[in-house]
Amino acid sequence: MEIAINPIQAFLIGIVYYLGIDGTPWITHLGNHTWLRPMFNGFIVGIILGDPVQGTIIGAAINLPYLAFISAGGSVPMDPALAGTVGTALALGANVSPSVATTMAIPIGLLGTIIWIVHMTVDTTFVHMADKAAEEGDIRKVNILHVAPPQIFLFIISVIPVAFAVYFGVDAVQWLVDALSGRPLDILSAIGGILPALGIAMNLRAMNGSGKLIFFLLGFLLTAYSGLPILALSIFGAIIAWIWTTLDLKGEY
Repeated sequence: MEIAINPIQAFLIGIVYYLGIDGTPWITHLGNHTWLRPMFNGFIVGIILGDPVQGTIIGAAINLPYLAFISAGGSVPMDPALAGTVGTALALGANVSPSVATTMAIPIGLLGTIIWIVHMTVDTTFVHMADKAAEEGDIRKVNILHVAPPQIFLFIISVIPVAFAVYFGVDAVQWLVDALSGRPLDILSAIGGILPALGIAMNLRAMNGSGKLIFFLLGFLLTAYSGLPILALSIFGAIIAWIWTTLDLKGEY
């Protein structure tokens, strides 16, 4: 079922993206490491649009290509938060499958680098202003310049474009889906089914390099042959991760 997105919902989805974009201090660790993940912000977008279950399903599908995402040295090669919020909203609005949503979300995530570049470029102006205030000994002004102008600017360049994109973009996506119905849409679905393999492969490579691939193999075998529900396996995995991390920090393994 297609979902009509009203202006208030579009604005709230824009705020979801703003809270997930790298550089917002309001929810600190949750924002930079959890809120930006498409599965999480897809769930929030789903709540806003009245279908949290389908929002989570679509967000989880979009999340797979970004499993190994990392931002290092101020470089953001892609934006999973933008892919998750806009991709989930457009997918719910146009009623497309999770695999097609993944295909749509990848280029959307690449567009997020533009927002990041604009954000970092303009913020250099506030840094120079803070340097001048520091030379004058005005610590209060330094603190204000460190938070207020950058966050106001980031709010504007993140919330407004996303709100417009999800409000006006659903009709365009629906038109495109109708135009591509049949074999073209089947091809997009196939591509969307392949893309998650890229994220899984990158994650496996990272685990193999640090000697943790054996835990992935253990989880795979338990999932395939134990018959236990995924919730129980997730709890077991969390316990094993806690034990391993504790021993690792103490140097006792």
